[in-house]
Amino acid sequence: RYEPTWGSLDARPLPAWFDEAKFGVFIHWGVFSVPSFGSEWFWWYWQKEKREPYVKFMEANYPPGFSYEDFGPLFTAEFFDPNQWADILKASGAKYVVLTSKHHEGFTLWGSKYSWNWNAVDVGPKRDLVAELATSVRNRTDLHFGLYHSLFEWFNRLFLEDATNAFKTRKFPTSKSLPELYEIVTKYQPEIIWSDGDGNAPDTYWNSTGFLAWLYNDSPVRDTVVTNDRWGVGSICTHGGFYTCSDRYNPGHLLPHKWENCMTIDRSSWGYRRDARLGDYLTIEDLVKQLAETVSCGGNLLMNIGPTHDGRIAVVFEERLRQVGAWLKVNGEAIYGTKPWRAQNDTVTPGVWYTFSPKEGKVNAIFLNWPVSGTLELGEPRAKLAETQVKLAGYKELLKWVALGEKGMVIALPPLTPQQLPCQWGWTLQLTDV
Repeated sequence: RYEPTWGSLDARPLPAWFDEAKFGVFIHWGVFSVPSFGSEWFWWYWQKEKREPYVKFMEANYPPGFSYEDFGPLFTAEFFDPNQWADILKASGAKYVVLTSKHHEGFTLWGSKYSWNWNAVDVGPKRDLVAELATSVRNRTDLHFGLYHSLFEWFNRLFLEDATNAFKTRKFPTSKSLPELYEIVTKYQPEIIWSDGDGNAPDTYWNSTGFLAWLYNDSPVRDTVVTNDRWGVGSICTHGGFYTCSDRYNPGHLLPHKWENCMTIDRSSWGYRRDARLGDYLTIEDLVKQLAETVSCGGNLLMNIGPTHDGRIAVVFEERLRQVGAWLKVNGEAIYGTKPWRAQNDTVTPGVWYTFSPKEGKVNAIFLNWPVSGTLELGEPRAKLAETQVKLAGYKELLKWVALGEKGMVIALPPLTPQQLPCQWGWTLQLTDV
């Protein structure tokens, strides 16, 4: 059994499915999806920091005295079709999904008995959004279902009172945050608990180790659940299951501990923004590059979308997810279930990232630019005459190559028209016996 200490909890092996999955989709959805302006931190930027664009937006569009709570009933989700969401998630090639069950605004997407009149069953959609998505994902896909949960809440009176007392009192975690965590685990059995928002309080205030010991020892998901590293001040990148270290974390080199790059398709926001421009969204080329870099360095990629207040996944997000799925149909062997190789990226040609498929004994070289010359030089692999074989994923014939001394090789790519290419962005060479 695990003790409620970091020493004991950190020794728990990470369930193998998480490292094998490599790719998940993050969904930021909540009351912030109603103003859908600027950022999911709308309430904080408007009320606490009084940032000019947010103040002006409210003055121009809402009556005086309109409060953030008044957005609650406008979070309607009338177009939310969990089956359609599940089908899009499946088409993306993702192996897990993480939904924001509660963000820093404190609004729960399930009918929490600890969030009276500030949850999706009492206010707005009048639906248990967590239950609906969990059911559809489990019935229609093989994705692992995970939940994001914010420890703190910006404007909760109990939290503000504890903060004033320098966290010597613990009213908020004992009556709100921890009961909610036990509630979502027992009710929805998520296989990822993605914790966030420490509110500048230590893990002892949150009793994070006590909760995690229960999660790993006695909860219904004790054998399969994975957790991240955001459990109080000082725990990030140090304690917990996989490390996130920071938002959009992409170190570009191998790390000794399992990590995840959580990032957003919209560069500026995690929640939906009506004011976003096309240039604010990462292109499919950007996303393939992120995936290749992240996986080659031993990480998982958690790619975020923000649905609308009425429950739609915007067409631009759907298109990006389906494009990633189309790419993974051809190149998935270089991603799923792989391990980092001895080199992460090539030393001679930029934009080449390596992964290793242990079952097949293959080295995968993902290259992001198709060379004009028609030949690709790789500086890292050591080829063996008459033994090494090179294939292009999605193309039948073996490719010709020559060795460059002890290390390195030049590979002749097939002369293909754009229509004949196995995919349009980023390609995989599979090398055996190198």
